[in-house]
Amino acid sequence: MENKEFTFKGMKVNGFVMLFVFLAIFALGVFLISAGVDSSDGLIGAGVSLCVADLILLMGFVQVEPNEARVMMFFGKYRGTFSEVGFYWVNPFISTKKLSLRARNLNAEPIKVNDKIGNPVMIGLVLVWKLKDTYKAMFEIDSQTMAQGLGISVGKDVSSIMRAFENFVMIQSEAALRQVAGQYAYDNNESNQEELTLRDGDESINKELEMKLAERLEMAGIEIVEARINYLAYAPEIAAVMLRRQQASAVIMAREKIVEGAVSMVKMAIDRLSSDGVIDLDDDKKAAMVSNLMVVLCGDDTAQPVVNTGTLNM
Repeated sequence: MENKEFTFKGMKVNGFVMLFVFLAIFALGVFLISAGVDSSDGLIGAGVSLCVADLILLMGFVQVEPNEARVMMFFGKYRGTFSEVGFYWVNPFISTKKLSLRARNLNAEPIKVNDKIGNPVMIGLVLVWKLKDTYKAMFEIDSQTMAQGLGISVGKDVSSIMRAFENFVMIQSEAALRQVAGQYAYDNNESNQEELTLRDGDESINKELEMKLAERLEMAGIEIVEARINYLAYAPEIAAVMLRRQQASAVIMAREKIVEGAVSMVKMAIDRLSSDGVIDLDDDKKAAMVSNLMVVLCGDDTAQPVVNTGTLNM
């Protein structure tokens, strides 16, 4: 898209110099009015004209702070963006709109969406954004009208104007969050353990979320500094069921680990007994030993020892 933003190249004068000129003209006008009271109506008219002109000059003072910009318009025509920090005087017939270029945070409340397999989940994000293109921000979107429709009073001050952009960013961020969340499952299912999920794909999903947000907000001249998912949970109506499912999966994984370790220990014990010549075991005795060791190693409760006073064949 063509970049229509450009730097203001109109007349600008140091504000302190013009402030001195303003005071001098005002003093001269007051002097002429006071002198004309007793001598001439012409002096009074000249003094009044100077005071009126001085008031018009007063409208041209502009103060720009760091990371702020002024969109300059001359009777509805865009004349450029003025971002030089300091105190200046410009053409008083040029109207200005102050915009903040500072970074801003948006902590979106969790919203309910359906993941890839249809499970309702609650997901929220935190977003850092800032204005980059003042022309697009002012003339490509009608954020101010949308904000007024939601009851936000939009005036000439920078805070009310920026609230309009915050409303636009919030709507677009929720749409992007729904789009990204719908492409992934909350957690891995048994059919595909390698699939990327919302739960374990933090960096990859955050990068995709930033890309989707950048695409949506580029039209408004807004730059995404960072976007991250800061809240993720199952929706309340299925949270209890999914918690039991997760607990069951955890128990199964723990049992698999216990059995794997027990088999390794039993094999090591039998191999060591045979290789060291401690005892010769036939298949039946090996089976009995394996059974007893597996019960002891895999049982939930502590095994109670039983002393056999006879022989192994009893």
